[in-house]
Amino acid sequence: MDKEKKLKQTQEEEEEMEFKDCENHSQQAQQQEEEKEKIEIGDEIIRSKIGIMRALAERDDPSVKEVDDFMIRRFLRARDLDIEKANTMLLKYLSWRRTFLPKGFVSESEISNQLADNKLCMQGVDKQGRPIVVAFGGRHKPTKGNLEEVKRFVVYGLEKICARMPRGQEKFVAIGDLEGWGYSNSDIRAYVASLSILQDCYPERLAKLFIVHVPYIFMTAWKVVYPFIDSRTKKKIIFVENKKLKSTLLNDIDESQLPDIYGGKLPLVPIENC
Repeated sequence: MDKEKKLKQTQEEEEEMEFKDCENHSQQAQQQEEEKEKIEIGDEIIRSKIGIMRALAERDDPSVKEVDDFMIRRFLRARDLDIEKANTMLLKYLSWRRTFLPKGFVSESEISNQLADNKLCMQGVDKQGRPIVVAFGGRHKPTKGNLEEVKRFVVYGLEKICARMPRGQEKFVAIGDLEGWGYSNSDIRAYVASLSILQDCYPERLAKLFIVHVPYIFMTAWKVVYPFIDSRTKKKIIFVENKKLKSTLLNDIDESQLPDIYGGKLPLVPIENC
């Protein structure tokens, strides 16, 4: 009995160390990424690459004329300014959008099972004016709906967020709250599908993802999902210890804009009501 207790304690200590390593590494990577983007914004080379990529993409898909320079820049950044790779990615996205969103939007009637759980909310902006979104992993029920509905829900959420970006903003900040998360909430297929949509179809929209209230058992699922996260997205993920939760969020979000469940002033609003 003592042996089992000791083994469990050792496993928990190892997972805690792994959790702290994730937290420290992600914060450093995030700072480096932000510094790099500040340099890029007014870069003459980027403006030149945008023009070249636009001309290249329009030859294959005339609808690119409706795409603004900011979108092209996001796709370029997602592929480290490689025009050929970014162009392939953009054309694939436009083709996907025509197929997945023939009406241009996802109706709420298509995702009623997902909306019923209030697992995605939106409220406030961070200190840079970027919208704040909160996703509750413990409210996800894999047995409700199916993978296709989850995908449509993710797109519905991202479309809502992008439509409500303040002028001059391209990115949002997300808080992934795992309070109450257990194996019954684990849905690897949905996590991987959501990542694919975010990374491939909405590149460079995510500014930061704070993962909070992380139970140790989540690290098992994390190890499976981690290889599917691209290097740029990995740099934006920050694991937050419970004891540092409010202070960490306050570094980026003013108390007047912080959701009330984290000690701030604003009540969360379900995504469909935003």
